Amino acid sequence: MEKTQQNNNQSLEPEQAVAKAALLAECDRLAAAGVTFVAVHFDGYGDDGTTEEVKCYDGESYAWGEREPIKHDGLHMQDHFEALVPFGYENDCGGFGDVVLDVAARKVTVERNDRFEDYTASTYEV
Repeated sequence: MEKTQQNNNQSLEPEQAVAKAALLAECDRLAAAGVTFVAVHFDGYGDDGTTEEVKCYDGESYAWGEREPIKHDGLHMQDHFEALVPFGYENDCGGFGDVVLDVAARKVTVERNDRFEDYTASTYEV
């Protein structure tokens, strides 16, 4: 599996920059409530995709599906997270991943995994 990290100085679309700033502005309030990570998982295939609801976690690290979310209302951040979901993840074979707010580090990370189909062909005379 190949993991590509994009340059941190990459420019964001204006809507994405506003979304990122809004999420980072929530960090003090989230930390006071014991939230360490906030995340949205996305998954798509065949030109159709879904973005899950915002979920809050209190663990030392975040990995989708590894622990249960805590009860903390993060739905007011849904639109901000969705603005950061990568465009086109649902196309063709699709993709999946997470948009994660690390509350202590005050960092937003997008992990995108693309699916692809591959095949081999051969022609020979018998």
